[in-house]
Amino acid sequence: MTSSAARVLETRFTIVGGGFSGLSAAYELSKAGYAVTVLEADETVGGLAASFSTKGERLDRFYHHWFTNDEEVMRLIDEVGLSGDVVTNPTNTGVYYANTIYRLSSPLDLLRFSPLPFWDRIRLGLLALRVRRVRDWRALEDETAASWLRRLGGERVYKVVWEPLLAGKFGPYAEEVSAVWFWNKLKLRGSSRGKDGAERLAYLKGSFSHLAETLAARIRAQGGEVRCGAPVDAVEPLPAGGWQVRGPWGNVESSHVIVTTALPLVAEMVAGWADAAYLAKLRRIPYLANVCLTLRLDRPLSKTYWLNVNDPDFPYVGVIEHTNFESAESYGGEHVVYLSKYLPHTDALYGMSDQEVFDFSVPHVRRMFPAFDVAWVKGFHVWKARWAQPVVQKQYSGLIPAEDGPLLGFHVCSMAQIYPEDRGTNYAIREGRKLARRLMDGLAGDVS
Repeated sequence: MTSSAARVLETRFTIVGGGFSGLSAAYELSKAGYAVTVLEADETVGGLAASFSTKGERLDRFYHHWFTNDEEVMRLIDEVGLSGDVVTNPTNTGVYYANTIYRLSSPLDLLRFSPLPFWDRIRLGLLALRVRRVRDWRALEDETAASWLRRLGGERVYKVVWEPLLAGKFGPYAEEVSAVWFWNKLKLRGSSRGKDGAERLAYLKGSFSHLAETLAARIRAQGGEVRCGAPVDAVEPLPAGGWQVRGPWGNVESSHVIVTTALPLVAEMVAGWADAAYLAKLRRIPYLANVCLTLRLDRPLSKTYWLNVNDPDFPYVGVIEHTNFESAESYGGEHVVYLSKYLPHTDALYGMSDQEVFDFSVPHVRRMFPAFDVAWVKGFHVWKARWAQPVVQKQYSGLIPAEDGPLLGFHVCSMAQIYPEDRGTNYAIREGRKLARRLMDGLAGDVS
């Protein structure tokens, strides 16, 4: 046996978290012959991209789509043989403002956007062009999104279009969000538009968990282990080297650990040995929670796929009618609508029961869609995520902890470390595979 082959056999990885970063790292490592154990607290893999059963195909708990330029996920989908399940369609976008829904999917729609005077509509269109010309995001790190958007488009455009979206997404942190975060959002959406200006998005039939479950199956087929229902309490260094990961299910030992959960949860796992400075790094980025109400209706609510809500009195930041993108036939003829709200976990809405969330939401839905009747509702689901959105503040690059921890063999690969892009499955896959390859290259270097 060669020394490199022996090193592969003696090196074991434990990966905490069965979302896309953890699964992608485990897939890459197990494919190369390394022993891998994935530990996921939930009863199913996928993390924020987990799904639930409907009358037809499985459905994402939280709404998801990919942009046509999301190369990492498309490459992985092709690699595991799921390309035939990807659907790409043009979508339509709207804005709810002053009790009116405005279509806002094309340059012509923008010219017709009457809440802004004509010259402000032109400024809004020029803003998108100026955003595309930004080549170095580092030049924006010292500026907030609020000040940057005011400077580019003027006060009236900011008040009508951008301020409500920032407030709806980030609540108490709206004035602190970095210009880099907003720049990337605008750049990403702009680059997914076709020649006609219409946005095209991609979706995986059978839900995003179809890919997560396929990855888990590949990991197992490659000799790895994927355990669900396995929450982790502690990650501890062993006296003789290596690591022990503990939970109510027992413990597992390995030479390397990759933790992919939210950074404050990482801090809890390592609090027994990490120093105060490292724990402070893991705890200094604030997170928002999310409440997502999913309605299953016997008819469509609207003709719009993605409706941005620019009304501070409406409790949700977005209304996403999924079956205006993926056919209702996939879900037994039911029409699926997501209502999403990012909020502090201390907010009253986050603490409500499922029925309370539904009852609270119905009058607001009826105000937006006056014809709506609760008799249309064939079922509803409420999903909550405590660690849904890291708050990207100024100079965020200096806030992110390094992937390599303070002790040898300990690594962190979380969505809060994705930057300058925002968290998302495409970048989670990129970062998970990249970290796995880097670690394998390092191990190969040790042998040589």
